[in-house]
Amino acid sequence: MSEAAAGRVGVAEIGVTGLAVMGRNLARNFARHGYTVAVHNRSFAKTASLVADHGDEGTFIASESMADFVASLARPRKVVIMVKAGGPTDAVIDELVPLLDEGDIVIDAGNAHFPDTRRREEALRAHGLHFVGSGVSGGEEGALNGPSIMPGGSPESYAVLGPILEDISAKVDGVPCCTYIGSDGAGHFVKMVHNGIEYADMQLIAEAYDLLKQGLGASAAEIAEIFAEWNTGDLESFLIEITADVLAHVDAATGQAFVDVVLDQAEQKGTGRWTVQNALDLGVPITGIAEATFARALSGSVPQRTAGAALPALAGMFDVTDRAAFIEDVRLALYASKVVAYSQGFDQIAAASAEFGWEIDRGAMARIWRGGCIIRARFLNRITEAYERDANLALLLADPYFTEAVAAGVPSWRRVVSQAALNGVPTPAFSSSLAYYDGVRAARLPAALIQAQRDFFGAHTYRRTDRDGTFHTEWTGDRSETAL
Repeated sequence: MSEAAAGRVGVAEIGVTGLAVMGRNLARNFARHGYTVAVHNRSFAKTASLVADHGDEGTFIASESMADFVASLARPRKVVIMVKAGGPTDAVIDELVPLLDEGDIVIDAGNAHFPDTRRREEALRAHGLHFVGSGVSGGEEGALNGPSIMPGGSPESYAVLGPILEDISAKVDGVPCCTYIGSDGAGHFVKMVHNGIEYADMQLIAEAYDLLKQGLGASAAEIAEIFAEWNTGDLESFLIEITADVLAHVDAATGQAFVDVVLDQAEQKGTGRWTVQNALDLGVPITGIAEATFARALSGSVPQRTAGAALPALAGMFDVTDRAAFIEDVRLALYASKVVAYSQGFDQIAAASAEFGWEIDRGAMARIWRGGCIIRARFLNRITEAYERDANLALLLADPYFTEAVAAGVPSWRRVVSQAALNGVPTPAFSSSLAYYDGVRAARLPAALIQAQRDFFGAHTYRRTDRDGTFHTEWTGDRSETAL
């Protein structure tokens, strides 16, 4: 520890290490709310820049070394880590731990994979430290002006940290978009699923845009007006709002619609993929999120798409005789598909909560996603109300409000998906969402045949509809049935 650190009296109420854009804005958010904020970055130039550019927003204590940074914090120390997930986060934790004391709190506010958070929480608990894995959604603007915050960890750590996080979070109707999620990795798990829903939402919007473009021959500017109109109704959301803005934007270099000069290859950072992988582990069907993730992968599959360009289309031509009716069909199909994506995401949260003993309140998740975050939307109020009516709701689609709302759009949904197929327009998220809806409502599925096949080639057994028990048929013998 330096002489400066040894002589420093800790006064900062919270500290942020890692001052790239998100960390910088989060530190400013704390300062704007009246907290004394310790700031640190591996490169001191970023620390100095923050203080020079925004020192008038509040009280910052800048440190060049990690030791000085820790020494500037009041106890129990509260340290927010905002660095790249994975190895860099572990490196910062390894540097921090020897400098901390029992009861101090380390907060990873990046997009960490929740198994890493569970591992880190266990390791730091052995040192008498609290480790909080916290999802933070809202991007750069949210970090500065009020994000949706999803902290996990121990209840004791939230008792200390929670009031600060609630203070800087977004507010909807005066209610903070922050709540305690659950132990160890619960916070980062919920943020992961949030991002998975975000993938589905964005893909569905993109498919709606493509259908309007190809079905109507509409320009980007015309479709921007449609999305702006949609944003005044049930579809009101941050993503619909920015879609209208993006589609209305004109490229300065070419004079063309901006969306038409952007390469059609969507990238991803991994949270969607983690969501799908975990859903497979839990056995939860999140078909909309999975198809959205695969759609991004397909968009970037250049060799396959180059070869595929020569495949015959065998498609017809859209024959839209009623423009307004077609737009309304797409709107209703989009709304229904979005409800399916959220329903599947909340099912995944429920399954993980049971698996890991997190006791996550799904209604509270919907409530804190109403503001600050990327998937904030008007109908999250309806989801909050659904879980208030029944905290153990087995299927969001089965809530009376959503049953009625989605049912009203089913004819439009079917028309949109069938027209897309007939005209060769890929709608993987629309189509898979409709297939899920039909599957989950079906009185009987063809899975009976699959189970019979499994018993035939692998003696995997089956159950019957007319009596209890497990059975096996001697398929290669006399085909007699044995109760096991």
